[in-house]
Amino acid sequence: MNMGYIKLALYKVISFDKIPSTQTTAQELIASHRAGDHSVVVAAAQSAGRGRFRRKWVSHHGNLYASFIYACEERDARLSYAVALAVADTLFSFGIVPTIKWPNDILVQDKKISGILIEYYSRFVIVGIGINIASNPTVPEYKTTKMNDYITVSEQDVLGRLMKFLDKWMKSDFATVRSRWMSLATGLNTNVKYRGVTAQLIGINENGALVLRCGTRYVLAYGDEILI
Repeated sequence: MNMGYIKLALYKVISFDKIPSTQTTAQELIASHRAGDHSVVVAAAQSAGRGRFRRKWVSHHGNLYASFIYACEERDARLSYAVALAVADTLFSFGIVPTIKWPNDILVQDKKISGILIEYYSRFVIVGIGINIASNPTVPEYKTTKMNDYITVSEQDVLGRLMKFLDKWMKSDFATVRSRWMSLATGLNTNVKYRGVTAQLIGINENGALVLRCGTRYVLAYGDEILI
C-alpha cells in the first residue's frame, strides 16, 4: 500500500494504489488526525469496497473511488441530494446525461454508473463516491455502464470536476438543490414500499424528507423506510 499527499483546489488528496476501502481508510485517518475537513481519500482499486447495507462494491482499476471528508456536527438528510447533484453535473460536464435514483444511484440510460455512500464518523461526514470510468461490473441485480462507453476521460479529470461541483452544491440553498434534484429524479410518482405498504413517491420536502402518498394521506419518510 503506497500513500501519497497532494493539494488539489481546496482539498488535501490522499491517494493509494490499493486498499480495502476508502471509507474505512478515511475513518482511520480521521482517528489518527492525519485527515480532516476537505480531505479526500482516493484509491486506484479497492479489495473490500462497500455500498449501503455493506453490499460489496466491485472496484477494479481505472474507475474513481473517493471518500470526501467534511467537518459535520450533526446529521443532515439534505446532504445526499447535494452530493447526487454534484455527481450528476460532473457527468453532464462530459456530455453524459444522467438521472438520479433515490437514495444513492446515478443512472445513464437506466444503467448504474455511480453510487454514493454517506457515513458519519466522529465530528465528520464521509461521502464515498464511486464512478465507473474504464470498467463496469456485471451484477445480477441491475444493469451497469461506464463513462468510457460515451467519452474517454481520466480519473484525475473526473475527480477535479467532481470537487468543483461538490463545493458548488454543498454551498447552495436547499430550495435550489431540491428543485434541481426533482428535475433529474427518476421514479417520481411511481409506487414504492413504505413499511410494507404500497405508497406513491411524490418528491422531497424542504428538510430532505421523502413525501409519500398513502391513499388519501401524505406522510414523510426518512432513510431506509422505503424500497424502490
